[in-house]
Amino acid sequence: MLLVVDIGNTNVTFGAFDGSELTRAWRIRTDTTRSPDEYGVLLLGMLAHEGIGAAEIGAVALSSVVPALTSVFEDVAVRYFGSEGVFVRPQSDTGVGLDVDYPSEVGPDRIANAVATRELYGAPAVAVDFGTTTNFDVIDAEGAFVGGAFLPGIRISMDALFSRATLLRPVDLVEPARVIGRNTVECLQSGLYYGFLGQMEMMLHRILDELDAPAVVVATGGLADVIASGSPLVNHVDPYLTLKGLELIHRRASA
Repeated sequence: MLLVVDIGNTNVTFGAFDGSELTRAWRIRTDTTRSPDEYGVLLLGMLAHEGIGAAEIGAVALSSVVPALTSVFEDVAVRYFGSEGVFVRPQSDTGVGLDVDYPSEVGPDRIANAVATRELYGAPAVAVDFGTTTNFDVIDAEGAFVGGAFLPGIRISMDALFSRATLLRPVDLVEPARVIGRNTVECLQSGLYYGFLGQMEMMLHRILDELDAPAVVVATGGLADVIASGSPLVNHVDPYLTLKGLELIHRRASA
């Protein structure tokens, strides 16, 4: 089995693949104070809960945008799974070219998203990743990653609002029953939901205009179901797109 690990600024997401099938995925809070042993024990516990032993993990593939945790998970891979974890980097052979000004700046999660989007859904395409930032990753008709855009993420935007507006209390991000709210909670939910939805759709309209070709749009990340599923511009919602990209990259490297 293959263990894939996506180390993000807000969450660390793990997945276990049996061949090309994602059998189970987990998400925990990113914590740079945890040691390799703490993460190792957490991982073993989650795997054991699904009946998967450490000896069944034959390889580990990782992406990281948190430098402080890169070496931590290198240790985890070796100590707990006897594997030198393979990290995705801009120079990795992924099959997707990085047609941008500075390829070394492209995050490994964006590379994994581009690989999975192209392989699973075709090209040209746009992957929208709702994470700490909301990323728009663009793949052209030739299948190359050509750039995109970043926005402040939904969660950090909401946290900033509620920390600065003392009379507003946190609300759940859900599709409201109506746009015109009749109380504070309804007003907040309407503004948040339709504001983030409209933000995404405006960005997609402009990106698709620049591509000047029909393109598939795939949404991923923790809040993709909430926001992207409400838009006719989004063709697919795939919450584990990044993990699938890591598996595809590892499969290519192992061929």
